[in-house]
Amino acid sequence: MTVGLWEFLTIMIMTFALFLLIVGIFTVYFGSGKSRKIGAGLTVGGIVLGFLWILFTTDLFMDPLLGDMLPQGFWLSHIIVQSILVIIAAALGALVALGIFLLAIMKS
Repeated sequence: MTVGLWEFLTIMIMTFALFLLIVGIFTVYFGSGKSRKIGAGLTVGGIVLGFLWILFTTDLFMDPLLGDMLPQGFWLSHIIVQSILVIIAAALGALVALGIFLLAIMKS
């Protein structure tokens, strides 16, 4: 898989929006007072950024803007599938590393 500038930015924005949403929900659920308001803001920010990501990765918006710079159907089929696979792979790797870390801490 070759990752150019467009792929990198798309994956970065999608990952940022997803984890902003997750952290916001976590903060709203476990926080209290002022931190719940911050968590709500993070959640709304993640939703808005995710919506903008969907808007920018569809052919309806980017094709008229960039013209012939991108191949037909490039955004929707190519980047979204690879972005989701990259996020799944990163999350699984992080969970395995966290599990090993917790196991090592608990055993010592």
